[in-house]
Parts: sequence; structure tokens; C-alpha cells
Amino acid sequence: MRLPAAVLWDMDGTLLDSEKLWDIPLFEAAERLGGQLSAPARAAMVGSNVPTTLDILFNDLGLTPDDTERAETAAFIDKRMTELMAGPLLWQPGAPEALAMVRATALPTALVTSTERFLTELALDTLGRHHFDVIVCGDEVDGRNKPLPDPYLTAARLLGVNPTHTLAIEDSPTGAQSAESAGCTVIAIPSEVPVPPGPRRIFRESLTGLSIPDLTLVP
Repeated sequence: MRLPAAVLWDMDGTLLDSEKLWDIPLFEAAERLGGQLSAPARAAMVGSNVPTTLDILFNDLGLTPDDTERAETAAFIDKRMTELMAGPLLWQPGAPEALAMVRATALPTALVTSTERFLTELALDTLGRHHFDVIVCGDEVDGRNKPLPDPYLTAARLLGVNPTHTLAIEDSPTGAQSAESAGCTVIAIPSEVPVPPGPRRIFRESLTGLSIPDLTLVP
């Protein structure tokens, strides 16, 4: 059994059942702009960052915003999410036990999320900061967010490990592509949208029952 050099966790939809929280400001933002967010557009946003989400939102509504409109919409989404994430958040099934199991192995760990730092800090009140040696947020990779490999490459670099020797745990196509492009083996636990197969992807229905043998890397 070949265990990874590190375990890299996604947050929204993987550890926390928080994608449903994002529905609220995104649909409200569309209504404020005079339209209605379509289901395909919302699905395309899963796992992405705020700039990409804004691109999808305005394109879906057939709008061409100026910088002020983009900034005002981003500020509205941020404000609503701050309100929604203030307080205990819902875990995904099996996530607390899976986090504790991995931490008990003493393997290095990272949280790799597209969510911005100020919102991630709120989520960490639920997750527990002690579970992670490194935290990489969506506003800390110079705009090179998921699905690009940079977030996972950054986490591996900060941990001092080869990314091809790491295991990433993801729930979205965007996140799985990011991790796989970085060379990680990926445990995919689809949440809101299906994740397509890939050469370094292992599929599970949930984190429930995740055990040490499940952390074995693809040869």
C-alpha cells in the first residue's frame, strides 16, 4: 500500500454542504440584475471562483457589465455569503470522521478552495483549523484558480511535497480537473454536478467510511 505524501482537501461540496448556500446570493444577484439564473449556468459555477462566476452570471443574463457593475455584484454576493456562513455550517456525510482519520495518520494536509480567504476563515470555525497544515484560498493564486492546476501546485509547494505523490479529494469537475492537472490522484465524491471519469480519478459516493486503505495512490 502506497500512501500519499499529503492529502489535499477541497471545501465547498466536499467537506461542507455549502454549495446550497451559494445558491442564495447567486440567484438573488441575478434577480437584482433583472433576470433569472439558469440551471446550466449555476451548474457551471460549481467549484469555480468569484471572477469566473461573475463571467458566467452576466453571460447567462445576456449582460455586458462595466467595472462598477461587476464590483457591485461581487460585493453583494460577498455580503450575503458572509451572512450565510456566519455560524455552524452543515458537514457533508462522513466528512468530520474522514478529516479526523486523515489527521490521525500524521500525513501533511492542506485545504485547497476556490473560496476567498475571508469566507474560508468563517468556514474554518466549523472545519477546525487544526486539521490543515496549509490553506490555499481562491484569492491567493494570482487569478490562476481552478480548473488550472495552480491551487494544488501551490499547496504541494507549501507542504514541500511532489504534487504527483499527493491525493486530492474533490466534488466538482472544475476541482477534479485542477487536481488532476497538477498530477494528483483524485478521490471524486460528486455532490451537485457529475464528475466525468479521468485517468487518475477514483470515485466514491461519499466520505462515509473512508479509511486508510482508501488513501492508496494510483500506481
